[in-house]
Amino acid sequence: MYPHAIARPWRARRLCVAAFSAALLTVATAPLGAQARPDSAQVAAKADSVRKIEGVLVRAIRANEQAPISHTTIGRAAITQRHFGQDVPMLLMNAAPSMTSHTETGTNWGYSYLRLRGIDQTRINITLDGVPLNDMEDQVLYFANLADLMSNVQSVQVQRGVGTSTAGTASFAGSVNFETMPVARPDAGGDVQLQMGSFGAQRVSASFNSGLTASKFAVYGRASALRTNGYRDHSGVMGRSAFVGAGWFGARDVIKLTTLVGLLADTLSYTGATLAQLKTNRRYNPLQPNERDKFGQQLVSLAYTRALQNGGSLSTTVYRNSASGNYDYFDLPDRYRFNLAHTWYGVTSAYNVERGALRVNTGVNANTYQRAHRGYVQPSTTLYDNTGHKQDASAFAKLSLDAGKARWFADLQGRYATFRYEPDANAGIDERRIDWLFFNPKAGVTYQLAKGLATYASYGITSREPARNDLLAGDDDLNSGNVADYGDFTRVKPESVRDAELGVTWSRPTMELSANLYSMDFRNDIARIGAPTASGSILRRNVGNSYRRGLEVDAAYRGISRVVLAGNATWSQNRIAQFTDSSRGTPVVRRNVTPLLTPAFISSHRIEVSPTNRLMVSLEGRYQSQAFLDNTSSADRVLPDYYTIDASVRATRGRYALTVRGANLGDTQKFGSGAVSGSGTIRYFVLPARAVFATLSAEF
Repeated sequence: MYPHAIARPWRARRLCVAAFSAALLTVATAPLGAQARPDSAQVAAKADSVRKIEGVLVRAIRANEQAPISHTTIGRAAITQRHFGQDVPMLLMNAAPSMTSHTETGTNWGYSYLRLRGIDQTRINITLDGVPLNDMEDQVLYFANLADLMSNVQSVQVQRGVGTSTAGTASFAGSVNFETMPVARPDAGGDVQLQMGSFGAQRVSASFNSGLTASKFAVYGRASALRTNGYRDHSGVMGRSAFVGAGWFGARDVIKLTTLVGLLADTLSYTGATLAQLKTNRRYNPLQPNERDKFGQQLVSLAYTRALQNGGSLSTTVYRNSASGNYDYFDLPDRYRFNLAHTWYGVTSAYNVERGALRVNTGVNANTYQRAHRGYVQPSTTLYDNTGHKQDASAFAKLSLDAGKARWFADLQGRYATFRYEPDANAGIDERRIDWLFFNPKAGVTYQLAKGLATYASYGITSREPARNDLLAGDDDLNSGNVADYGDFTRVKPESVRDAELGVTWSRPTMELSANLYSMDFRNDIARIGAPTASGSILRRNVGNSYRRGLEVDAAYRGISRVVLAGNATWSQNRIAQFTDSSRGTPVVRRNVTPLLTPAFISSHRIEVSPTNRLMVSLEGRYQSQAFLDNTSSADRVLPDYYTIDASVRATRGRYALTVRGANLGDTQKFGSGAVSGSGTIRYFVLPARAVFATLSAEF
């Protein structure tokens, strides 16, 4: 749930990261041979074959290059160029069309939030190696809890629109799928990264991999630590993480254990500042210096993969996530503390097979989850202690068939979810429960017009249940005093979207281009449009019909020696047809208004120049047009347009590299996001201020 929706201290804010899981590996069917000690060529071939088919679950949910799906895949090379420890949304927003992001701290580190096609992060499906990461109750993921995550990521695929079926929360706006670094490598090695930068930024990260040994074992691990004072007043962040993947890679079988331990501590900055406050002090943070949060989590998964005789592959993973933490809220003279603690168990499995012109991917996923929500008046008075329980089960089948120049695609998914609310013993209300059942079909075709030139069309329907935050209207506790304000769990209906995509892809040795038109029509779109309640929260309600339509372009040109030109752009029109707005007290019927935080034009563009093999220089710009801060299309509630420029220089010598990055070099004094409170107060989050970061890395 998003910080600007919080109006009272008992509103739960920090939701711990959902389940984290392992890379699922399968291997080539041929054995290594009978030698006691395989030579380096054999080990390299073995490791290479593992990498080529690494991740049965990843293959099952990702779109391949011929799929009729609007998507962008970001490889390791691009990640290395862009990454300096920033929170994931801040890295992704320039890497793919239709993405926006903002940060709380005024730097690129710490809590940040992602939007895709103007739709918030709770409605973006996020997976790692095919396993869902979205919290089951509120369907959001706080990337800040996974410090330096991108150092462990081999590739990211961003699917826009309903995309292909996946596990976990619905891919309503789209999906973001992470693939971790391979464990089985031909040689042992590792790296160390040391970084310093503006506003007290420091980062150290070190990795080690054993290589694939003669006994068929391999281990990869990384430890990272980062900190920053933040740009805004008292908005410091400290993050720690350790990632370990270890596996046995047989001729036909792979067993892999993955663990992640994360710790986040920060001084809270989730409230924006008014224009008057920013004119006096652009770093102004209205929260107190001793309002802090601290969360830790322990994540583990065990995967088994088998290469079958028929050329198919089957993989199953069981995973567990436990996490807990506290955050403070001061409403002087009272001092509040809130605690969240969850445990999540899940299993996910996929089967892939390819026979001639036919490819089949099937998968299932099931989870059980519970999270305790506790509130206190310090030092020892308990406000509430309630528990949310949720279970989720889904299954999908995807088929693609080549027929001449056409590849036909079909994707069917069924999903069941149930939520049970166990109130505080003294709440004076009974336990509540609600169930949902969804069927999500998709179909499309890709047609090869010429060598390297293809067009595609697809149509899909997906539905999503309300999050806990929607059901409880932003409150963290239901009781006899507020339950009448919110009604029962059927007050907010599930929302659905019908998504049509029409695109073209063109690939040449020196040029890559993709462009697509999209039309997303929503029914019962859940939006913040309700009147403030007795507790001060703003209700989320269904607005009926709305749409998002636009054109997306993504291109790269390499026709000039040692120069790469790349960029993406989105033009869109976004509207809510009609709803009754009570946000200002008196109900007003509003028609044909623009949804909040949906800019009509977004563009990112990049030039990379490599004067020598040891030197690379890049310059990147981003433009984002104005957007509205609420759903009224009011001229006095606008997020202004902005343009920023970033640059980097990377010099390498042997195993050593020095990278210097400059962010917002023009020191643009604009805003990344903002919000309107129930009282009508407008608050803004400043763009990350001008900053410089230097990273020294060494491989061994």
